[in-house]
Amino acid sequence: MKIPDEIRSAWDDREGPVVLTTVDNKGVPNSIYVLMFKLIGDTIAIADNYFDKTFNNIKSHSNACILFITNNRKSYQIKGTISYFDKGPEFDDMLQWASPKHPRKGVAYFQPDLFYNGQIQIN
Repeated sequence: MKIPDEIRSAWDDREGPVVLTTVDNKGVPNSIYVLMFKLIGDTIAIADNYFDKTFNNIKSHSNACILFITNNRKSYQIKGTISYFDKGPEFDDMLQWASPKHPRKGVAYFQPDLFYNGQIQIN
């Protein structure tokens, strides 16, 4: 799905890390701060440096959510599906932008399909 212009503008004005939430096969959520990520077209690539529960959740359930805040304190939430790569072109690309100071074990590709500014859905 195409990321709306409002979300792209907010993404460019985001402050600090993003929060990635995944869900296990029992429906229990797990949230982590993510510092190494990159917007690639309409996909958000997230470097796996220290995933544990997140890795298992991605492998068992494909729904995820990203939460971020802008410099003017507006919050945005993006919901979608997530997949994982530990080889191939997605992995090779991540090796180019993620810091080698960290393990870079794999990369998660988040495909957005719902967008929110607070409780208001953005189309």
